[in-house]
Amino acid sequence: MRVILDGVFNHCGSFNKWMDRERIYEKQPGYEKGAYVSADSPYRSFFKFNNEHEWPYNDYYEGWWGYETLPKLNYEASPELENYILRIAAKWVSPPYNVDGWRLDVAADLGFSPDYNHRFWKKFREAVKTANPDAIILAEHYEDASAWLGGDEWDTVMNYRAFMEPVTWFFTGMEKHSDEYKEELRGDAERFRRSMAMNMTEFLTPSLQVAMNQLSNHDHSRFLTRTSGKVGRVDQLGGEAAGEGIRPEIMREAVVMQMTWPGAPTLYYGDEAGVCGFTDPDNRRTYPWGHEDVQMLEFHRRVIAMHRRYPVLTHGSLRILGGGTDWLAYGRFGRKNQMVVLFNNREERMELTLPVWSAGITNDSVLERVFETTKEGFTEESAAYPLIGGELKIVLPATSAVVLEARPRLVPVVQ
Repeated sequence: MRVILDGVFNHCGSFNKWMDRERIYEKQPGYEKGAYVSADSPYRSFFKFNNEHEWPYNDYYEGWWGYETLPKLNYEASPELENYILRIAAKWVSPPYNVDGWRLDVAADLGFSPDYNHRFWKKFREAVKTANPDAIILAEHYEDASAWLGGDEWDTVMNYRAFMEPVTWFFTGMEKHSDEYKEELRGDAERFRRSMAMNMTEFLTPSLQVAMNQLSNHDHSRFLTRTSGKVGRVDQLGGEAAGEGIRPEIMREAVVMQMTWPGAPTLYYGDEAGVCGFTDPDNRRTYPWGHEDVQMLEFHRRVIAMHRRYPVLTHGSLRILGGGTDWLAYGRFGRKNQMVVLFNNREERMELTLPVWSAGITNDSVLERVFETTKEGFTEESAAYPLIGGELKIVLPATSAVVLEARPRLVPVVQ
């Protein structure tokens, strides 16, 4: 097991000893007065107060997105704060702790200016990589991250633009907070292809290969809830609505894509057990101990094992082989191995003839099924499909995903 720490360096809690708005530490022995308590606090420069020349001094300070309980740290005004955080960055990736990296919360908004933020993350990287060259630096970022991924700041990001968002629109037509449904985006393979092509260019290949590919997380609705196409939040619809009308078979399709698309598939606890939930805070429900969706749990075990079994899924090239309304196919390939992944998100089976030669698959190969999920469940039972003139002919069940591996023509052929 490896461990990555969550570095929330943009802000702290109002109860933190540096601020002490709740006056928890004020009269405790061994503590300095917090910045909220006294203008003479040693932590005063850690925050941006907006009424420095008035009394009382503690009324107005900068909060993250205006939240008073999350006072924003003021790095530009405090070299002491900057040096402290850089020491923390190196400390935890060093012996005896040896953690394996940092996930950086709202990283692009650390300071009050982009120029400062770039300077800081360069220093942060130097501190971390000097202490532990193998530690990963993974940032939360929703926009184009290319300016941060030049090799001297972050290693990669939580992959919203080139994974979570396009995948969610394609399979469910839903926005990632469940705030909107767009019928025109559901099943539109061409828009999916264009979105992925554009957003993946923002990454250098090493950053893309380790990008954090999630379907759900602590900030957005559960993917399983999105499969219902239901727009709203828990305060509007109630908690039970999050589990009504859900489509586990659609989620299994999306998980197959998660395990076969370039990047690092990252599972949000409970997704593997069938947990539902609208966006934050409903998405943070406890794990359903003793009440797991057993089929979904076993499906995740097997599809994760498949991902680990084929290195071409982590390091291979990608080529879109075809797509149309509610269906998509792509190849993952390298010099030694080639795979084809197909999705049918329709309510009926479809017959497909697909050119696969552009993924390096030759006519002396046969494509053998290694994994399939359908409305009824999933299977790893082998089945083989011949190639004729560089084309694959296959029947895809309704609401299915199929993973095929190119192998020498040595197995019985499905007629």
